[in-house]
Amino acid sequence: MKTYSIYLIRNGLMEGAEAGRYIGHTDVPLSEEGRRQLEALRETKQYPAVEAVFSGPLLRCIETAQLLYPDRTPLLLDDLIEYKFGEFEGRTAEELREHPVFPAWLAGEPDAAPPFGESAAAFSKRIRRGFSLAAEGLLKTGIRRAAMVTHGGVIMAILSAFGLPELPMHEWRTAPGEGYALRITPSVWMRGQKLEVVSAIPFEKDA
Repeated sequence: MKTYSIYLIRNGLMEGAEAGRYIGHTDVPLSEEGRRQLEALRETKQYPAVEAVFSGPLLRCIETAQLLYPDRTPLLLDDLIEYKFGEFEGRTAEELREHPVFPAWLAGEPDAAPPFGESAAAFSKRIRRGFSLAAEGLLKTGIRRAAMVTHGGVIMAILSAFGLPELPMHEWRTAPGEGYALRITPSVWMRGQKLEVVSAIPFEKDA
């Protein structure tokens, strides 16, 4: 039976990340440390060969995609942009602890949203829509192997929505430059929009 593989990869470390600030739609590039980490992963590990590369629209995803797959032009998917933090953007938890909305939002209440930001429910709906369109595009075009470079929160949302085994979002955390290999079986996908999480990536290099 024909199957399709999607490789989810988290973007590398970006400038400002070490300060613990909420960085969502702010379009910051990879940091020098982020580039070094990705280059080390590329040298010591094996990223899967692909026919196409999807990327979130922010610079840190595009740069990661270009560094890991220099021979592929990334196809940008706007729905796979990071969470919209609104008034929380660029601020730390310590700076927000007195904000009236922050406790409910931090507790994970699905409809709690930063002012001018999005709720967890809205974020999940957007990610489901974007990933579904990409997956169905692969099935229609016959592309069997594709990488998808996006953000850590986006990866967690994708896998908590579609992944087998079924696990909560926090179980799908991954480090920068790393991610998961997914297998889509068309009959299973069309029946219930579920896919199999096969392994972590990048792979160990063959001896």
